[in-house]
Amino acid sequence: MQGPFNRSSNSKPMAEINVVPFIDIMLVLLVVFMITAPMLTQGVQVDLPQVSSQPIDSQEDNDPIVISVDREGEYFITLGEDSTSVTLNEMSQRVVTILERRPGTPVMVRGDRNVQYGQIVVLMSTLQGAGVANVGLLSEPSQDGEG
Repeated sequence: MQGPFNRSSNSKPMAEINVVPFIDIMLVLLVVFMITAPMLTQGVQVDLPQVSSQPIDSQEDNDPIVISVDREGEYFITLGEDSTSVTLNEMSQRVVTILERRPGTPVMVRGDRNVQYGQIVVLMSTLQGAGVANVGLLSEPSQDGEG
């Protein structure tokens, strides 16, 4: 009787592993990682204005935290009328404390035009590490009326 479950004494069990399905899976994973790898670069997310910006509507009960960087590269934190000179680490700790007490407080960065771009990036990265999801950039209106 020759059936699919009847073993003949001449045939040996197959000892090979079919690797074709594993190759297919590996190729799919390779394509997925090739597509997602460029998206994993680190950076500070900033929404830059297009051409012109509108003034921010201020809320009376929720003063923004304003982090200022002056020409010499010193940091200042301002909440309401109180402005204090701080180091980068102190600023991070104070922002965390303020956001714990008043979540949803907007955070704004005001930088002198002569400050190096890298210092603003370090500041924004530190704010992101402190749990600030969105950072606004403050600027002066253009003197010549352009956008």
